[in-house]
Amino acid sequence: MEIQTVEDVGAGVVVLARMTAKESACPWCGQPSGRVHSRYERRLADAPMAGRAVQVRLRVRRFVCANVECSARTFAEQPDGLAAPRARITSQLREMLLEVALMLAGRAGARLASRLGMPTSRDRLLRLLHGLPDPEPETPAVLGVDDFALRRGRIYGTVLIDVLTGAPVDLLADRESETLADWLRTRPGVEVICRDRAGGYADAARQGAPQAIQVADRWHLWRNLGEAVEKTVLARRTRLAAANPVPPQAQACEPRVVQAVPEKRIVTRLRENYQAVQQLRAQGMSKAAIGRKLGLHPATVRKFADATSVQELTAKTEQRAHLVDDYVEHLHRRWNEGERNATALFREIAALGYPGGELAVQRYLRRFRHGRGHAPRPGPKPPTVREVTSWIMTHPDRLATDDALRLARLRKADPGMDRLTGHVRGFAAMMTSRTGHNLDGWIDTVERDDLAPIAGFARNLRRDHDAVQAGLTLEHSSGRVEGTVNKIKMLKRQMFGRAGFDLLRTRVLHAR
Repeated sequence: MEIQTVEDVGAGVVVLARMTAKESACPWCGQPSGRVHSRYERRLADAPMAGRAVQVRLRVRRFVCANVECSARTFAEQPDGLAAPRARITSQLREMLLEVALMLAGRAGARLASRLGMPTSRDRLLRLLHGLPDPEPETPAVLGVDDFALRRGRIYGTVLIDVLTGAPVDLLADRESETLADWLRTRPGVEVICRDRAGGYADAARQGAPQAIQVADRWHLWRNLGEAVEKTVLARRTRLAAANPVPPQAQACEPRVVQAVPEKRIVTRLRENYQAVQQLRAQGMSKAAIGRKLGLHPATVRKFADATSVQELTAKTEQRAHLVDDYVEHLHRRWNEGERNATALFREIAALGYPGGELAVQRYLRRFRHGRGHAPRPGPKPPTVREVTSWIMTHPDRLATDDALRLARLRKADPGMDRLTGHVRGFAAMMTSRTGHNLDGWIDTVERDDLAPIAGFARNLRRDHDAVQAGLTLEHSSGRVEGTVNKIKMLKRQMFGRAGFDLLRTRVLHAR
């Protein structure tokens, strides 16, 4: 190929070139020919030059095939390496546009490409994506499996990852166990399967790859343990005040008027419904009949029937934090100094950073207006359930000094909290030191305890014992799978939720 001229046409650069080979081989029979039939101009969009679009106007020839037995009478010579047959863009520009399409897909990719001197349409970018072949199929030795949402709450798919390399292996259009089992049957080389604790993937692994070792992900195990710890702390929330230091003695001369705080209406309603459900259950009525009689949802009836005490139901409601809580000391001090104007007090705490409204302040002060007496001095606020849960779930070396002291005080005052902390730290030791052989002893110890939520967690581990033990022993985990799920979410947002599964699969499998 010979370049003849390069012209600046204002909107871009035009390169005039022509083919110079004396002969060309027929693409059908391979017979070379030097007999020219005709000439024509082929226009190709090329990679930009200094941010300006480039067009190649290439003069090519059509040859007459020298083989009389060939089905083709004429053929056009091809600029090898410059462009594919019948293509309107060069191979270099195609690769550049394909990279833009993989990163940004249609509309966004077309806008960026135009700014970079590669004007194109979103349809061309999508055609380039759809034209990509699937990567060369490989069977990973360690496979990671997880689900992702195509439409949250309705449609889900399955992503498969090579845990050793982090590369996506495949995307399945659903999360049915039979679909994954069929995929595994066609790839018998899988040795380890990392998964969450969902039963569907466990069944698929047993059916499709019975020889593979199943590994329960440690992050999901730790999360399930944290949920059990929070439920246990919630059931013992009346003991959380023991974590606070002993409050200083109030001055004898300071008048104190302690008003009884009325129970919240929602707490009263929960208490009444709990008592009604328990009475009807004691009479032998079924849960469905109780729901029809009381007008409650079946799930609500199950929650009331399975609760061991009413405190288990009202704890979260009573524990619920309020926006005023962080400013009660200021309100109490100003009230005792004689300030009774709720609007003025609201303005004072708003200047201190209070994010709520005036009505909440008025409701809080309403309890002190009867008799115009002094507000009681607020004692130390007990820690919340989540605070105590975080203390228990945090490594002792990383716990703040004050939090460590409060947890130690709570453990000393409540033997149940002390045992709960010991159970959690024992499980954490198994996770960090990969001593899964201690799992059976840990489960036996926890099951004998009277802390129902964490004992239930331990019993649940027996249903997936081998996978849990492997998760606490082997180094493999689903961390790379979770990272790919986050990447899929990003790709979905880029495509504004309008792309189909095929396009999403192509972008995931070819993404770098």
